[in-house]
Amino acid sequence: MYKNKILLITGGTGSFGNAILKKFLNTDIEEVRIFSRDEKKQDDMRRFYKNDKIKFYIGDVRDLSSIRNAMYGVDYIFHAAALKQVPSCEFFPLEAVKTNILGTDNVLTAAIEYQVKKIICLSTDKAAYPINAMGISKAMMEKVFIAKSKTVEPEKTTICGTRYGNVCASRGSVIPLFVEQIKQGKPLTITNPNMTRFLMSLEEAVELVEYAFQFGSSGDIFIKKSPACTILDLAKALLEIFHAENPIRIIGTRHGEKLHETLMTKEEYYVAEDMGDFYRIPADKRDLNYEKYFTQGDQNLSKEVEYNSYNTKRLSIDEIKEKLLSINYIQNELVGW
Repeated sequence: MYKNKILLITGGTGSFGNAILKKFLNTDIEEVRIFSRDEKKQDDMRRFYKNDKIKFYIGDVRDLSSIRNAMYGVDYIFHAAALKQVPSCEFFPLEAVKTNILGTDNVLTAAIEYQVKKIICLSTDKAAYPINAMGISKAMMEKVFIAKSKTVEPEKTTICGTRYGNVCASRGSVIPLFVEQIKQGKPLTITNPNMTRFLMSLEEAVELVEYAFQFGSSGDIFIKKSPACTILDLAKALLEIFHAENPIRIIGTRHGEKLHETLMTKEEYYVAEDMGDFYRIPADKRDLNYEKYFTQGDQNLSKEVEYNSYNTKRLSIDEIKEKLLSINYIQNELVGW
């Protein structure tokens, strides 16, 4: 599937970019292009991997011309470039618009021009019933790629996406903060002990993207069924792993945070296809013939439940510990502790 192909990863210096890169370096892929605006991280990756298959491109998804420079000959794209931190996007919402919405449109515009075969756009659970600027911008990103998928023949270019929750120890995850607080002997700061979040590893995020790549049709969004835990139980699990007795301090909910995250809305649940470990949400293929909406409605358009971090499988503290201990970051932090 990947033999003699060229893969472009936007935002490729991030956690996901590194994880997917490691996976593809073990295949017969011809080239992996890392596109990002961070020259320091690119240089770090160049020194770490020392692999001729990897090519680095400095640029910004906000700048269409810089994307075009990296697009020649590309077969596949994993679009991971984004502003992801909720508080940052709350205070600078237009920056989230420029990167997450307009940047995605730039990537897709260039991809269609260069007849890229398949693009997977990475989204977040915060895009479902969004209440913060980051989630709203990601929800609009989904609308952009679904709309864009209708403008090109899928035989030429297929555009689909994935949506997933918190990735353990990735940028913006609370886990590195808790570990740092444990090692410094500080209280673990928890916003709300009853707050729940989906919990998945980087490997599971990569698995979801690969699944979407293999089975996605234009406009599809794929979701991996994921367990969740409360923030309090996550903190307790980390304290047990590190044999620490730091106190826990409740600081209150931050800007734009939900008590529970939603991976799939009620409306999406109604049309979703259960594919075992995954859900497929097909795109709405209707056009702008408004008369249809007034004459052909659906009284059962939604289910009564959504798929969220409260009603999914809830991990026990022992199960959280097992998941955390499988992560390289935790294994490395335990060395010499």
